[in-house]
Amino acid sequence: MDRAIAVIELLSRHAGGLPLMAIADTLAIPRSATHRLLADLKDEGYARQEFEGGAYRLTAKIVALGFSHLAAAGMTSRIQPLLDRLADRTGELVTMAVIHDRKLIRVAKAQGARRGLLYNPDEGAEVYLAATSNGHAWLSCLDEDEVLQLVARQGLKREGYGPNAPRTMRELLGFVETARKLGYAKIFETYEQGTSAIAVAVFGTRSDRPIGTISVAGPVIRMTTEVMDRILPVLREAAAEIAKAGEDLPIFPEAVQ
Repeated sequence: MDRAIAVIELLSRHAGGLPLMAIADTLAIPRSATHRLLADLKDEGYARQEFEGGAYRLTAKIVALGFSHLAAAGMTSRIQPLLDRLADRTGELVTMAVIHDRKLIRVAKAQGARRGLLYNPDEGAEVYLAATSNGHAWLSCLDEDEVLQLVARQGLKREGYGPNAPRTMRELLGFVETARKLGYAKIFETYEQGTSAIAVAVFGTRSDRPIGTISVAGPVIRMTTEVMDRILPVLREAAAEIAKAGEDLPIFPEAVQ
């Protein structure tokens, strides 16, 4: 079961698919076992292969499961409209993530830009804490030891991020301390060159611990410091509304424990 989930998670990050050998080598699973897992996923309709020896891809059945779960968890009816409204008010990309099992997981987004430059990055499910506004917003709510543990688990020196992304723990702690003092996180060309973002933590109504984060991001030529200052009250208002609307929803596991 663990191996099957690992295969699904790997394929979810490669929309174009991967060949059997790449899957087996990446996950350190014997190729014979990998072949059996992929055959089972194909039989159940979760994976497909265009031709013998070709790449394996996930099917829309996985997406359908995700949408069904989000709808059943109240995400579609109670949370998404709030994200859509925030996107409309800011005119930029809104992303929400929830805290689960000491990870920050993206669960929803809404695009507010209708013309001009559109920022909509191809992100994975788990938020990279060191270089994102959502990551910094969550880390700013934690003590230094926990920050170091969470970032060390993910790894820090990743390639492909913006020119201002922290490359050392000292640099990262500087970002986190700034976010802690401000009460929100903002980044400029940190996650991706030419982009900036602002994020706040979403706190549960029954405790003072964060249950998720919400961000607004866009091209740096539009998302300036002055624009972020105007967005901040609206962003905080949305975070409070989301916390209230989602306090009893399973989509926020930290809130219902």
